[in-house]
Amino acid sequence: MGDLQIREARSTDLPALTQAMGQQLFFADRLSRQDQGLGRLLTAWQDSHPVGVVYLWLEPAEEPEIREHLLDTPLLTHLETHAAHRARGIGTRLIKAGEKWLYAKGYDRVALAVDVNNVRAARLYARLGYREWPYSTVECMSLTDGDGPRNIEICHIMVKPL
Repeated sequence: MGDLQIREARSTDLPALTQAMGQQLFFADRLSRQDQGLGRLLTAWQDSHPVGVVYLWLEPAEEPEIREHLLDTPLLTHLETHAAHRARGIGTRLIKAGEKWLYAKGYDRVALAVDVNNVRAARLYARLGYREWPYSTVECMSLTDGDGPRNIEICHIMVKPL
């Protein structure tokens, strides 16, 4: 396997992202938001194939509790590694690349939401310096890849100073 490369997604990446990870509507939406300056879609590539993604949400949070307590705080969202490439540190490298990008843009902290049942992910985030906020859990909504309803998860919110 070749070296892992992490870079900002381009609109020309949409076919490869969709082929490798599905979620065509999600990626099209995030690329459109990126073009508008509302976020950044970072991608991990191995041998010219996408193997992971993370989206840096720069807009006000959709969830009112997050907007209230973390105004102007970017959100690290939709961290995903292709199933065949998990447990190789790709997710960690994507998180660190996102944090570095945010810090360079002048942000002093970042937040994320993790499903209360996703203990493995919560452990990863804690190991990387994220701490649960002192407020209650939040109903988080995520974009589905289709015309159906949005997914709702009950999430812990974790925050990290940069």
